[in-house]
Amino acid sequence: MASDEEGTQLSPLNTSWRNFGTNESSGIFGESDQFTRKIRTYSQWSPMEEGVTLAWNDVSVYIQTKKNGKTTCKRIINGVTGAVKAGSLVALMGASGAGKSTLMSTLAHRITGGAFVEGDVLINGRPIGNYMKYISGFMHQEDIFIGSLTVSEHMNIMARLKLDRKTTQQERNSKIHEILKSLGLTKCLNTRIGINGESKVLSGGEKKRLAFATELLTDPPILFCDEPTTGLDSYSAQKIVTMMNTMASSGKTILCTIHQPSSDIFAMFSQLILMADGRIAFIGSAASALDFFQKAGYRCPTSYNPADFFIKTLATTPGFEENSKQCIKRICDYFAVSDYNKEVNVVVQYEFHMGRAVEVIGIMIGLCYLGTDFTTQVGIQNVEGIIFLLVSENTFTPMYSILDEFPQKYPLFLREYNSGLYSSFLYFLSRIMAMLPGLIIEPILFVIIVYWLSGLRATTYAFLMTTLAGILTLNSAAACGIFFSNAFDSVPAAMAYLVPFDYVLMLTSGVFVKLSTLPRVFSWTKYLSWLMYSTESISTVQWNGIKNITCDISDQEIPCLTADTQVLEKYSFSEDNLSRDLWSMLFLCIIFHCLSFICLWLKIRKR
Repeated sequence: MASDEEGTQLSPLNTSWRNFGTNESSGIFGESDQFTRKIRTYSQWSPMEEGVTLAWNDVSVYIQTKKNGKTTCKRIINGVTGAVKAGSLVALMGASGAGKSTLMSTLAHRITGGAFVEGDVLINGRPIGNYMKYISGFMHQEDIFIGSLTVSEHMNIMARLKLDRKTTQQERNSKIHEILKSLGLTKCLNTRIGINGESKVLSGGEKKRLAFATELLTDPPILFCDEPTTGLDSYSAQKIVTMMNTMASSGKTILCTIHQPSSDIFAMFSQLILMADGRIAFIGSAASALDFFQKAGYRCPTSYNPADFFIKTLATTPGFEENSKQCIKRICDYFAVSDYNKEVNVVVQYEFHMGRAVEVIGIMIGLCYLGTDFTTQVGIQNVEGIIFLLVSENTFTPMYSILDEFPQKYPLFLREYNSGLYSSFLYFLSRIMAMLPGLIIEPILFVIIVYWLSGLRATTYAFLMTTLAGILTLNSAAACGIFFSNAFDSVPAAMAYLVPFDYVLMLTSGVFVKLSTLPRVFSWTKYLSWLMYSTESISTVQWNGIKNITCDISDQEIPCLTADTQVLEKYSFSEDNLSRDLWSMLFLCIIFHCLSFICLWLKIRKR
């Protein structure tokens, strides 16, 4: 058997920053991190550089069965909902017959055998389809190869079948060499794969790694593995999971079913999905699972392997089937109403609703206000409506969608921080910097679409200043969301305090209440509202210089606004505050990030 080189896990930073702050410390087997560097060498993103998030909502799977000549439908998966984020190594566990393999095949769009699926599965907000075969890898439980082929022959054939036809022979050879070298299979190049029982052929562990190598030819951003450690000794099983852990740390999403892993292997998974009787019993980290089961009345003994405990608790015991089903139902029902499920739902709801394409929202808003006229009384209301929607869409969507960014990665960060891989400041700074390109590009695209469809001021100055205000608005909102995510231990707790804060933001935006009429005891809150700063700044640049607003109202008692200063005065806005508004949003963004880091630092100190 060929020897392997292994190394440390990579830090859980975004793929754009995966080389930021790596070190040369020894790995989990006490060896150098050459293996990690080799994995990182060929793990360059091609299909989806930012990784993929997989989300599913109310998914049920049925199969047709025949009994006594009658065809009936049997439900295998019962209305499950969940999500797996980019850069996660996920263990899908459960007793035999729990439905874990069926669920994984459904998520990979590889369901067969006359089964049909109800519900929705999205990958990065897009419904899955036949394209999944091109962006995902699927490692089957059974290692089926043509035994007469050598490793080199097998890889060359698969490369010709899987890679683009434009790929040259030199490029194919280079890719094959890098993958096999990274997986420790170069010494087996001319070894026949063989079948069980033959001599001088690949071992079980080497066949598993060859199966990995085959799926990695297309460098898929998401990988599904069905029982990858079955039939392997503990050492080989640990090496396989270590490889997956390293690839997940570099940004890939890996979901695998696994049966009773050792405690060392179980500790390498960043996320756990437990299934029982076709339902979800838990989704979250392993540490959270122990806490959840204890709250549900099932405490894992200190010396017990948590993986064995979970499977035993969720298994159907022969002779006690009814009691076991009641136990499973009680746990699944408890999870459905728990804070752990609420955290999962935040991600799912974002992917299905809040995570919709920014272009679509921009087009809808723009079409609603198509042909807006600045020179009429109705136009005043329309313009302010456009401005409010532009500001609110750049506030609430990013603020809520980012709430689970730090809590989800916190257990892995804490483990690697305690291992001395990087400092808390480096981790925080890298995460913020990795998010920054998206926090700039998204508001620019949104403003461009809304701006020109709705017919806002057609001047370069007005457009650029509106775009700048949009960027500062979104970044202030994201910084606020990051602050709340680090200030509380769970997403539901953060939302409980964030929602009231949102009402304060909206009330002090200047749209619903005239700011000059706010009570003194409450008026100070407007200085915390970037919605007010953003609305005022955009209103200022849009109305500046407009003096010919017509007054077509016959009732003399109804006020008629005829110039820019009157419009701004109606909302207690002033042209003199433009620079203050923009600097205030930047200042709030910095303050929120500083508070976020302090909260993260305090969490570490408490641990």
